[in-house]
Parts: sequence; C-alpha cells; structure tokens
Amino acid sequence: MPPQSRRTKTATTDGVVSKRAASVPKPAKAPTKRDRIATELRRMISEGELPRGSRIQQDVLAAMFDTSITPVREALRLLEAEGVLVGEPHKGVRVADADYEQVKTVYLLRRLVEPYAMQRAARRLSPLDIDLAERLVADMEQAAEEGDRARLNAANYQFHFLFYAKCGNEGLAAEIDQLWQKFPWDVLQVLHDRAGETSHEHRSMLAAARLGDGDALAKATEWHLSRSFLALGKHLTGRQILDPFDVDND
Repeated sequence: MPPQSRRTKTATTDGVVSKRAASVPKPAKAPTKRDRIATELRRMISEGELPRGSRIQQDVLAAMFDTSITPVREALRLLEAEGVLVGEPHKGVRVADADYEQVKTVYLLRRLVEPYAMQRAARRLSPLDIDLAERLVADMEQAAEEGDRARLNAANYQFHFLFYAKCGNEGLAAEIDQLWQKFPWDVLQVLHDRAGETSHEHRSMLAAARLGDGDALAKATEWHLSRSFLALGKHLTGRQILDPFDVDND
C-alpha cells in the first residue's frame, strides 16, 4: 500500500475514533458545597425542621456542614434569590413566610405544566413503573398514619417524579422540580384533614395511569393540584378562596 494511502486510512480511522469519543456523554458534575447546603436547607424547611420565620446562623451551618463560611453564604444567597429565605438589614437571614400571592403564582405554573407532563408520561409507563407507584402510594398512606413527615415527603416526591421523569422531556421535569422547591410543603402538611383526600386523589391518578389513559391522568392531576392549593390558600388567608386558575376568579 502506498504511504499516502496508509496516511489516509489512519486519518480516516482517527476521525471515526474521535467522533465516537465525542459522542460519549460527559459525566454529570458532582454537586458543589453550595449546592449540597442549599439542598439540605430546602429539605429542612419543607419538613418543618426550620420553621417559618426562624433565623439562619451562618456559623452554625458552617459547623453543621464542616465547611467554611463562603459556601454557606453562597447557598444563602441562592435561596434568597429563590424566595425561600429573606435577608433583613442588621438582622441577617430568616426563613421566608409563606406568602399567598407567591404561592398562588407557583400553583398556576404547576397547573400549566404538571398535567401536561402526566399526559405525556402515560404512554411511556411500564407495568413495573405502575407497581412502584402503587407501593409509593401505600407508603405515603402509612407514613401519614404514623405522622412521619420526612417519609411522607420523600414518598410523595418519588411518586410524582416517577411520572415526570417519564414525560420524555428532561428540561420539563427539571422545571417542575424547581417549582416544587418553591412550594410550601411544610405548611401544607399541617392540614391534617387533607390526608384522606390526598390518598384518594393519588389513587385516582394511579388508576388512570394503570389504564394508560393520559387524558384521565391529566384531569386527576389537575384536581389533585387544585384541591391542595385551595386548602392551602384557605389556611394562609383565613378565608375560603376560589380557584385562581379559572380566569374569571382572578
């Protein structure tokens, strides 16, 4: 074989190898200290470990996470930008109160995207997915009966995101996750009369999913979101409210 032919073959082979190497997905970046602290603070707030209005002490957090003050400050700034924390002059940072107008905005966005994601997921769920969803519903019911808020929170998240992860659009699932982080789960969990209703709503969603009925699953999700918000809105405002998703009620 002529030398130039060998060079051509080598170049072609190198090109194929480079193309294949370029197609290999890069591993996801490990979460930074700031991200780990922010994630844990969100959990502590959502489960009521950090009550609404409580002060955040940076030195205590730094000791808790065995780190310097810098990533703690970065995490606090991130949560302030999200509205989870509130900075006050000469007083530091505290956990934000659940503001009805802010919660309403989050609810309206959730009503727009979550039923759609559920509808998309209905055609992609496997029998194993449905079986797992059923176990998660049972786990939620047991956790609610035992008053285990951490376990209830975790199972509720896993149940919903089992569906959202199957919607066929990672970006959409990520946006829903961001909305969930802004919702006051700690406040919602003190509404004990919602426990039975929530279980029934989850089982309605499960039944629609088992049938592969995307429209029914979307409607069951809409009902679940609206009932949760109306109960939460009544708790926050002290009065019965109308569903703001209806344009005639806003």
